[in-house]
Amino acid sequence: MSTTNETGSAIVLGGSIGGLLAARVLSESYAKVTVFDRDELPAEVADRKGVPQSEHAHGLLARGLQILEELFPGLTADLTAQGALPVDVQRDCRWVNDGHPIPRVASGLEGLCVSRRALESYVRGRVRALPNVEVRERCEALGLLCDADGDTVTGARILPRGGQEERHAADLVVDATGRGNRGPTWLAELGYQPPVEDRVDPHTVYVSRDYRRTPGDSDFAALVSSPSPAAPYGGVAISAEGDRWMVTLLGVGPDQAPPTDPEGYLAFAGRLPTPELRALLSRAEPLGPPKRMRLPTSVRRRYERLARLPEGFIAVADAICSFNPAYGQGMTVAAAEAMVLRDCLRLSRRELPRRFFAAAAKVVDVPWDMAVGADLRYPAVVGPRSRRTRFLNGYVSRLHAAAARHPVVGRRFLSVANLMTPPPGLFAPGIVARVLWSGRRRTTPQVTHREPARVEELAAR
Repeated sequence: MSTTNETGSAIVLGGSIGGLLAARVLSESYAKVTVFDRDELPAEVADRKGVPQSEHAHGLLARGLQILEELFPGLTADLTAQGALPVDVQRDCRWVNDGHPIPRVASGLEGLCVSRRALESYVRGRVRALPNVEVRERCEALGLLCDADGDTVTGARILPRGGQEERHAADLVVDATGRGNRGPTWLAELGYQPPVEDRVDPHTVYVSRDYRRTPGDSDFAALVSSPSPAAPYGGVAISAEGDRWMVTLLGVGPDQAPPTDPEGYLAFAGRLPTPELRALLSRAEPLGPPKRMRLPTSVRRRYERLARLPEGFIAVADAICSFNPAYGQGMTVAAAEAMVLRDCLRLSRRELPRRFFAAAAKVVDVPWDMAVGADLRYPAVVGPRSRRTRFLNGYVSRLHAAAARHPVVGRRFLSVANLMTPPPGLFAPGIVARVLWSGRRRTTPQVTHREPARVEELAAR
C-alpha cells in the first residue's frame, strides 16, 4: 500500500517510453508530475528527432506487453483497433536461430506487433490524460538543483526553446534522457563520482525498409532470422499498423553491413538461412528507401555500486542501461524498471535512490547478460570471455538445434528471451535431456505442426 498518498512533486527529464512509464507510476505517489522533453512532440503517430531508432523494427517482448497492459488497461485492444496485431509469439511468428527454425505451435506467450512510433504515441496520450501529469515539450534539461549540503537533489534546470532558463523544484528528479544522457555529468557537477560503466560495441549495422502488407501475403505475423558467428547476418520482418511490413536487415562485424541500394538489399535478404524473407520482399511493394543505422555501443551504468548517492535523483531505462537493440529488450526492461519504481515508492520514499538502483540492477542483470553473452560470440566484439560465457554460448547453440526438434524447447527459449521465465529454466531436467539427446542425433528433423494462421485471421481474433 502506498505511504506517500500523492504528495509533493516529481520531474521526469525525457518523454520517450522510459520517461512516460516512469511518469505513469509516479502519478500514483506524487501530487504533481512534470515531464520535460526537448523535442516538439508530434500530435499524430510520427517519427521524431529524439527517437531516431523508431524508423527501424522494434520488438515488444511478452513481459513488456504484460506490464503495459497492467499500467494502461485496454492497451492491446486499443492498438489492435489502430492496426497493430496481437500474436502468439511462437505460433504466429517464424523464428530461426543459428539456422534452426523453432516449430510453430501455440505457446501462450502473448505479443503485439506494433511500431515504436505508434506505441509511444499511444502511451504518451494515456499519460497526458492523467490529471496530475503535465508533459512539456521543446524543453531541454540543463542540470540538477541541490540543497546547501549537497545531499539532496531538489529540482532541475530547464531551458525552453527560445526562452530563458527556468528552475523547477521537485522532491524527485528522474533522468530518462536516453542513450546520450548527461546524468553522470550532472552528478559530477554536484561533487559526486560518476558511476562505473560497462561497455560493449556490438559492431552491428541495421538497414531498414517498409513494405506494403497485403492480406494473404504470408502465413506469419513476424519473422526473426538471427545472425550467428558462422553466418553473421540476420533479418526481421514485423507486421505493423498501416498495413505495413517493417523490415530490418543487419550484419555483425566488418564488411557485413547490408547494402542500402534496393537490389543489394534484396540480394542480402537472400543470404539468410530462411528463404521466406527474400520471397516476401521480392513480391511486396516498397514504401520508401532503405535507411541505415550503425548501432551504438551498449552501455550499463553501475549506479548501484556508488558509495555515495544524493537523495531525490534516479535514472531509468537507457539512462541506466542501453542495450544492443537487436535483441528487442529495451522497452520491456524500461517497463520492468517502472514496476520496480512503483514497488519502491509504495514501501517508502526513504533512501529511494539506493533501494531503486539496487532493485533495478537485478532487473537489468538478466537481459544484459543475455545480450552481451550473445554479442561475445563474434570475434569482432571486444570483451572478456569467461569460462561461464563460453559454456553458456555453447549450450545455447545446442539448445537452438534441439528446439528445431522439440517445440517445448523452443517454447522455453522464447519464454526466457521474452523475460517471462528466469534463465535457469533453460536448464530444467526435461530441457537439458532434450538438448543432450538432440546433440547425439545427426539426421535432419522432420517437424510437424498445425498450419499457422494467416495474418488476416490473426487480426480477426
